[in-house]
Amino acid sequence: MATRKQIAELAGVSQATVSRLLNGDAKLRITAQTRRRIMRAAAQLGYTAFTSRMIAVLNAPPEIDELQDAYFQSLREELRTAAEEQGPTLAFFASIDELIDAADDYDGFIAIGPATFTREQLGQLRRALPYGTFIDTNPAPDWFDSVRPDLSQTMLDALDALQGAGHTRIGFIGGIGAIMGLHNQPEDIRTLAFTDWSRRLHLDNDALIYASGPFTVDNGRALAERMLAQHSPDALPDALVVASDPMAVGALQALAAASVRVPHDMAVVSVDNLPICQYTAPALSSFDIDRHELVYTALETLTDAIARDRGTRRHILISTKLICRASFQPPQPQ
Repeated sequence: MATRKQIAELAGVSQATVSRLLNGDAKLRITAQTRRRIMRAAAQLGYTAFTSRMIAVLNAPPEIDELQDAYFQSLREELRTAAEEQGPTLAFFASIDELIDAADDYDGFIAIGPATFTREQLGQLRRALPYGTFIDTNPAPDWFDSVRPDLSQTMLDALDALQGAGHTRIGFIGGIGAIMGLHNQPEDIRTLAFTDWSRRLHLDNDALIYASGPFTVDNGRALAERMLAQHSPDALPDALVVASDPMAVGALQALAAASVRVPHDMAVVSVDNLPICQYTAPALSSFDIDRHELVYTALETLTDAIARDRGTRRHILISTKLICRASFQPPQPQ
């Protein structure tokens, strides 16, 4: 294993400075550039006791309801757990401007949440703290890394599972979200992927796609009510894919109020696999997003960018897995 003397030689600093940094000396005063240089040297030499990373967490969700925030809260909890195991020190920031002001004290950042930023803010952040990884989205893919669930593949998996169970009229309920880059589109990636895969699979369901508004319980209920009002009972979908669990909770409420039996009349599949899925009526089948894998991959990606001073950006997709409950049960293989 590399020694602290070797790290000091590679980084061009004294061994005492290296020791104080790696020991977490809070009184050590060095520039952010020097800290990063030591970090890169330690990582390049494979120094296994390297646990002194100072990581900022940009934790600035917009105004969203409690159930919608449960997904992002679970990511924050996973990040805290990972930091306890791996050793980096975390500091949470509620705004991008606060992070920019404090950037010299940190080696990199991880961003959690669906907050939107201006191009000017992101440019300032890049100049102040060039190493960053966004979880779940990325407003600046040319500047920062990202780790996201593979929601496009998730939509194909949902369609495959439902078609495999004999469903032919498959509807969709979703919201508006940001895609990669500074683009607030009328559709987010789930809507785009569902529409594209439906056409490729020759599903005639354009009239069964309802995507607008936020990813909330109230909006899920409103969109489901609109779908019910605009179609006769025999023209309703026999299966429904919902972009998020909060929206699915609202959709189930609307279906129950209209005496639509789930899954007998209409199967329902969602995305997120929040704890609430176990307690809906019926219990909700949902694609699980592996928060643990998202967070650990984000930390690994950020550490690699810092250690190698990497200029090429990485955008990593994490697969999802369908957790089947009462709202949809695929046929058992023979």
